[in-house]
Amino acid sequence: MTAGTRPLAIGAALPRVDGPEKVTGSARYAYEQPPPGHPYGEPVYVHPLQADIARGRVDAIDTERANAVEGVLAVLTHRSAARLADTGDRELAVLQSDRVAFRGQFIGAVLADTPETARHAAALVSVDYAQEPHDTELLADHPGLYAPEHVNPSFETDTDEGDVDKAMAAAMVKVDRTYTTPMEHNNPMEPHTTVAVWHTSDDEAPDDEASAGSVAGASPEAPVRLTLYASTQGAHSVRKTLAPMFGLVPDQLRVVSPHVGGGFGSKGMPHAHDVLAALCARAVPGRIVKLAVTRQQMFSLTGHRTPTIQRVRLGADVAGRLDAVAHEVVERTSTVKEFAEQTACGTRMMYAAPHRRTTHRLAALDVPVPSWMRAPGEAPGIFALEVAMDELAEAAGLDPIELRVRNDPSADPETGKPWSGRHLVRCLAEGARHFGWQHRNPAPGARREGDELVGLGVAASTYPYYAPQGSRARVRYDGEGHWNVAIGAADIGTGSRTVLTQIAADALECPAASVTVELGDTRLPMATVAGGSAGTAAWGATVVAAAHAFRAAHGERPQPGAEAHGGAEAHPDTKRFAVHSFGAQFAEVRVDADTGEIRVPRLLGVFSVGRIINPVTARSQFIGGMTMGLSMALHEHSVLDHRTGHVVNHDFAGYHIATHADALGIEAHWLDEDDPHTNPMGARGIGEIGIVGCPAAIVNAVHNATGLRVRDLPITPDKLLH
Repeated sequence: MTAGTRPLAIGAALPRVDGPEKVTGSARYAYEQPPPGHPYGEPVYVHPLQADIARGRVDAIDTERANAVEGVLAVLTHRSAARLADTGDRELAVLQSDRVAFRGQFIGAVLADTPETARHAAALVSVDYAQEPHDTELLADHPGLYAPEHVNPSFETDTDEGDVDKAMAAAMVKVDRTYTTPMEHNNPMEPHTTVAVWHTSDDEAPDDEASAGSVAGASPEAPVRLTLYASTQGAHSVRKTLAPMFGLVPDQLRVVSPHVGGGFGSKGMPHAHDVLAALCARAVPGRIVKLAVTRQQMFSLTGHRTPTIQRVRLGADVAGRLDAVAHEVVERTSTVKEFAEQTACGTRMMYAAPHRRTTHRLAALDVPVPSWMRAPGEAPGIFALEVAMDELAEAAGLDPIELRVRNDPSADPETGKPWSGRHLVRCLAEGARHFGWQHRNPAPGARREGDELVGLGVAASTYPYYAPQGSRARVRYDGEGHWNVAIGAADIGTGSRTVLTQIAADALECPAASVTVELGDTRLPMATVAGGSAGTAAWGATVVAAAHAFRAAHGERPQPGAEAHGGAEAHPDTKRFAVHSFGAQFAEVRVDADTGEIRVPRLLGVFSVGRIINPVTARSQFIGGMTMGLSMALHEHSVLDHRTGHVVNHDFAGYHIATHADALGIEAHWLDEDDPHTNPMGARGIGEIGIVGCPAAIVNAVHNATGLRVRDLPITPDKLLH
């Protein structure tokens, strides 16, 4: 049956292909690897030792009592751990010196035959420090502020067009406000885990369904020396980073990651625990070593969203048309490694104005290393911009939707390129119709129902299109109408296996049930990291290319065992067009007039994201992002004690996130569209845009309900009662 006559898999609500494994518990995550029957005996368990100071050095460390505990195999410190071949990445230079750069940093590890023994012995290690003064507090006028060379991943640090100051002085309607977002932590349900084994010379890597023998393409002179079962968003990224650190060529390090229990960016790059696990396995070669980062330890070791201080200035004429936009950001990085979040970059392309300025300044402080968290840059930056737009609408006497419509640019303000498809106005219009925006009372604090103040808010969302190059895929015909597609990508709960199955089925012109997709192993062809809402775009285009290569090589009647490899080239239109996704977010809030307690009974998002591959998994991603935006708006705040450098609410009891009781009614809709300028599927990313406008919509709804404008996330009751 040809593609023209059979039903297309793309666009179908195909159930998750790994759903049965997950609901029956047979899906193995990193800590559950390797499967039973491996040749390495009982595992060794690791409990890390962490620094109790924010800055200084380890003066002395006494491990005698810990070593005497029955069941302890070794205690590693900076004096006894193996030397790394490359220590250029200071976050990953674990146990290589006595220096302490932040509280919670690894300073040692206990290896034992049970996790309980390792934890008990770790408590017996005595450490003396030479403590030094530390600085952990981000201030808008911090004396150490500097401009980084670029912001994540490689955007210009600053942009300046026209004369913002002169335009602001002449503006008839203006806003000049400062907004802040706090330190936040990703907190996926599956903590970060790594299982490591160094293979002895007469030993081979395990050969089983989750973990085949040698890396594809490895030479006889480079057998696998180290295997890591890692909870990661990119097995190949882990291998590329860690192999040179241990003096290995890439083929000598195998990374296996078949299932991942969430990441939200925190598993997008290797962290110190991956290195520590490998160092511990080095101390007991031939044994499996298991390291699970506890929930409390994650607050020091696996990344976080940097706090931000954002000054936004908007100047407009009496009709609300913008003449000046300025977005100046101060944020934090660590002294160990720089991470500069691209907080103001979304502002550069969101609305039209002839005078525009964006800046980023960093303070390098004695804190853990920040890194990616869902929609880095856009989530905190668009929050500030969209709340400022709401304030401008009020100052201009305009409906917030009308203000956005009047400032919708016909081309990208930053590059001047035409849009591949900017349908923000449609999203706003459809969202307003679905949500009942016409019932909103524009007078703040005017609607009261019993003890509750009721308000409606709106905000726009955007997220850029990414399709990183370099992925490869293999297509093999196994006979009897069955196909195998292999790509070293990751499924972090988003449904990658499912949508790639659908994409492959259409490209091969076969039913989806005839395709098996293999992921999560460096023995499979190279794949880029699952991040930047780029997985479907990058991997899907790669699978299509490999399928086309197969059909070109083997025709319509392939023989069993026939295979082909392929990789996708960048779509030429992405150089000629500005490619972004857009959305409109609506929120209804109810605020208790006596206590300030906030409930959000309704959230609605309408998104323009190109073609939807699977409406079931897409809706899950949109709703998940909006739930995380709700959590960002009302709850999430990592509280750093500046006296000690310690995050005091480092567990789910103190670090509050949205629960089922908070997510009362969330709807996600999308435009029926196809973006021909992106990839063979016509799709753009969906994983992150759901979070982007949601906090601002809730803040704006709270203002509509109460007349109080909260500019510092999260919105807690005390900020409304003050």
